[in-house]
Amino acid sequence: MRTRAFSRGFTLVELMITVSIIGVLAAIATFGISKYMHVANASEAKLVVGSVSRAAALAYEGERAASQIVGEGSNSSAASNVLCEAALPVPAAVTQVAGRKYQPNTTTGSDFETGSPVTGWRCLRFATAQPIYYQYQYNKGAGYVTAGMPGAPVLTANSFEAAALGDLDGDGLKSTFARGGTINLTTGALTMATHVFIDKETE
Repeated sequence: MRTRAFSRGFTLVELMITVSIIGVLAAIATFGISKYMHVANASEAKLVVGSVSRAAALAYEGERAASQIVGEGSNSSAASNVLCEAALPVPAAVTQVAGRKYQPNTTTGSDFETGSPVTGWRCLRFATAQPIYYQYQYNKGAGYVTAGMPGAPVLTANSFEAAALGDLDGDGLKSTFARGGTINLTTGALTMATHVFIDKETE
């Protein structure tokens, strides 16, 4: 009798409880890892948006003067502070396939190599040759991706916005990261948003 008691196996109920516990733990682990990966990927968007917004501020703070041949006894035009004009989005469309990155084209006239000394990415002096998860935008005066979003800063015709849009899980819902700034027309000072605005970070 003693030998039988010690050699007894698990009952069906005990096995089912064990399998259920393992399943719950596996589901929690999978969700946690997935969320962690999305948050880690979102760090790319925060870094680039921060860099582009700082580039816009630096471009504005640097006074621009027209190239002129000034007549003798005359004065040149005054230098001015002007925001860079809008840039083309890179890539042209938001990637909606989970886990897929876009490799920017470094050829002159493509992607981050577009614009002029007063427009786009060349004006901002921003470029990256590394593969990216998100679509990056720089808008000035209009076309703000955060317009109407709850909690987003209100931008005007005298503002700019650096933004990132992504759909890393491919479900059709986009995550948004943006930081902007507005010029005080009275003082000429550029005031930046306190931090990056984020909507649906893990999408």
